[in-house]
Amino acid sequence: QVQLVESGGGLVQAGDSLTLSCAVSGGPSNNYVIGWFRRAPGKDRVFVAEITWEGDSTDYADSVNGRFTISRNNAKNTVFLQMDRLKPEDTAVYFCAADESWAAVRVNAAYWGQGTQVTVSS
Repeated sequence: QVQLVESGGGLVQAGDSLTLSCAVSGGPSNNYVIGWFRRAPGKDRVFVAEITWEGDSTDYADSVNGRFTISRNNAKNTVFLQMDRLKPEDTAVYFCAADESWAAVRVNAAYWGQGTQVTVSS
């Protein structure tokens, strides 16, 4: 059973940076694509970014492209989301998810973390 634990959320001001971490355990981590998602207050959960475990492919939502960077540290079984130039509209609960399929991560990932709150004040 794959387990995902997010950390690194907090309260920051607009323009600040924040790095989220997703610790992956309980499975053969080199089989999984990892994605980041977020759910803003009163809205549905949406895709933010994803990365293959090898790190050879990444993808981003248009709303964060150029500001957020997804990366991984295979030795620590951890995936990171570096968030720069944060905006109040980035306020959300951020989740990481895992699946063996690149396409499935976006629509129906098999495993999910509990989420970490990011709040950006104006």
